[in-house]
Amino acid sequence: MDNDTPQSVISAGQAVYELLSEALAHSVTKVFPVVTDEAVLPYVCYHREALEATPTKARHSADTAVVQVDIYAATYDQSVTLAEAVRQALDWRTITTSTGLVVRSCYLTDAKEDWQDDAYIQTLTFKLSC
Repeated sequence: MDNDTPQSVISAGQAVYELLSEALAHSVTKVFPVVTDEAVLPYVCYHREALEATPTKARHSADTAVVQVDIYAATYDQSVTLAEAVRQALDWRTITTSTGLVVRSCYLTDAKEDWQDDAYIQTLTFKLSC
């Protein structure tokens, strides 16, 4: 990618990846963008669910993105513990990525849990403003 290309809310996943990779480095096998078929429990997957750009007179928009983080674990307790770690890493944070994207705010908006294919899943939804 061209380093001179300004980043926008479209790159919000990079902020999520950077924070979660550091915060969960010793707790999960990997943090994946979007989806994977080759993961070993426990792991985290994230993706952008929605994006909203609000035009302003200054030509820059006040952008927001909704990012969903899915935590997969072998036990229910482990899934909840990892979900708490994800929330601690992202909730009410201001983030500046290594590539210069500034996320002005990030906060939890929803959470649910599930069981699928021998894994407990905690799903956390965050709203990021750039």
